Order: sequence, then C-alpha cells, then structure tokens
Amino acid sequence: MISVIRNRRVGDHRGWFAETFSQRRLEAAGISAHFVQDNHSLSRIVGTLRGLHFQTPPFAQDKLVRCLRGRILDVFVDVRRGSPSYGKWGSIELSSERDEQVLIPRGYAHGFLTLEPDSEIVYKVSDFYAPHNDGGLRWNDPDIGIAWPSQVDPGLMSEKDTKLPLLRDFDSPFPYDGNPLEIGVLEP
Repeated sequence: MISVIRNRRVGDHRGWFAETFSQRRLEAAGISAHFVQDNHSLSRIVGTLRGLHFQTPPFAQDKLVRCLRGRILDVFVDVRRGSPSYGKWGSIELSSERDEQVLIPRGYAHGFLTLEPDSEIVYKVSDFYAPHNDGGLRWNDPDIGIAWPSQVDPGLMSEKDTKLPLLRDFDSPFPYDGNPLEIGVLEP
C-alpha cells in the first residue's frame, strides 16, 4: 500500500514544530520499513522530471518522500509481477505547505515532476544505493499512460532517464505481496 503520512504542526507566535519521522508511528501502522539513508535534491526549474526509478532486489528500496520547499507531483507505478495493478500508476501532490509525506514500498517505480521553481525534496531509503541494481522505466511509456501535467519539459531530464526501458521490455524481479495498489492515509 502507498501510505500518505500527514504530519501535525504545533505552532505559536514563533512558528511551528512537527515530528516528521517516527519509527514507532510507522510500526504502529503496520509499516516495517527500516531506513538507512537520507537523500536530498533540488530542482530549480518548473517542469523538471526525475524518474521513474527503483532498485532491484536484493537492494530494493522503500522510500519515504517529503517536499521541503516548493511543490511536486509525486508518481508511483506498480511493477510487482503478478499484481492485479501491475503497470497502473498513482500520484500525490506534495508541497511544503501541506507537509505530507508519501511512503512508496519496494516494487514501485517512482518519480516526480516539479510544479514550482526551487523545489527541494528529501527522502529516506531502506537500502543503500547499489549502482548495479539501479533501474527504471520511461516516463512517457504509452502502456502506463501517466497523465503528466503540461509542465513536463524533456529537456530538463537526465540523459539516463530519457533512455530507460518501456514496461513491456521489463522483466520484473519484484514479487507481488498480496497488496494491490491502494493509497491509505496515516493521520497524526
């Protein structure tokens, strides 16, 4: 399940405070991901697209994604073989104002599109980067059919991302875990 995690901000005349990560809270919600690394990216220009990425087993990653500044469309595609939602996609808009996070489990390709300039994204991952297990799918795969907003500018993508394979050419190493593509919300 894709989990949207809503943070609670406690504020006063000075500003606000929020707990943005609690292993205890995730475990209480039945989420067993253990995170080992934080990543941080800045995309200066609206229309920058990063993805769709994943790491294959045995270095597959759960990701906990949050937008610190700006606004993004965060997109995920089910690539678990045998899943009834294989090749289906979903999305959520993340922004610094809404202060939500999304937990994307292993077995999903992940990417995001910047909707505002100078968008900063931080995400926790459950395994270290493994270059030989780095993979992905093409952002404009017609079999997936992601309805990207018109801001997408292929000139603002990495060369690697423009050459990723199509879903029909991908032999998925991710097993289906019995959980179809659903989006659930974890409240504070």
